[in-house]
Amino acid sequence: MECLCVVWALEKLHYYLDGTVFDVITDCNAVKSLLNMKTPNRNILRWQISIQEYGGNMTIVHKSANIHKNADGLSRWALANTPDNQAWVPQEEHHIEGICVTDIGTEFFNQVKESYKIDKNFHILSQLVMKDCKDASLSSKLDETWKKEYDEGRFHLLDGILYHRTKNTCVMSLTDRTLINTILNECHDTVSAGHLSDDRTLERVKTCSWWPNWKKDVAEYCQTCDRCQNGNRATGKKFGMMIQIQEPKSLWEIVHMDWVTAVPPGETEAIMHA
Repeated sequence: MECLCVVWALEKLHYYLDGTVFDVITDCNAVKSLLNMKTPNRNILRWQISIQEYGGNMTIVHKSANIHKNADGLSRWALANTPDNQAWVPQEEHHIEGICVTDIGTEFFNQVKESYKIDKNFHILSQLVMKDCKDASLSSKLDETWKKEYDEGRFHLLDGILYHRTKNTCVMSLTDRTLINTILNECHDTVSAGHLSDDRTLERVKTCSWWPNWKKDVAEYCQTCDRCQNGNRATGKKFGMMIQIQEPKSLWEIVHMDWVTAVPPGETEAIMHA
């Protein structure tokens, strides 16, 4: 970096230094060998070529950092960004361009807690998680998906809400279909969601909630969205007409043509056959 600084300064001050004898004072002792390095790498070699015209007039002098503090002040003293500073840059004003309102609030979390009261899996998990119980007979009563996630230690109960944990997320678990549809609507249909694709909707859902087969439900929800089906039209060329050909009744009724390539070297590179 210090060598590059010397090269940059010489290029910028070329009009003042051309034909004069001068000293380059640096607190980096390694810079002294810039012009005399025997086996330089390609960067150093390129720099040597660019400043070799100063070889007879330039002397690189090492000055210890303890007595070279005057240069440090120029490079490290940051001036305040005020109108008194010649390099003053006015601060940009960022205006509010829109406000997103969500229907998910305290009432939603209360509804989640109410939905747990009639769910069999939650009652079993609450006993297993709160008491740190390892009763195999109790966990075997869970539905298959819930049991698999429990065996992997992914559930945590806090303030009456069951959370599902992964390596990077910790989100609430849902059991009621109405609440699941509320989350899907929030993550796909609202203004902030913007009716995005399946993958992007999945990314939004996984940051706030979990339920069994949630990926399948998200995909079906996006694929059955009327607005998406009417607005998201396929682009590009149409697919080929791969249909079964009926058996011909007479000669030359159907003619098929194709190219055969990658033939052995010869006079032709490809063969067309019918």
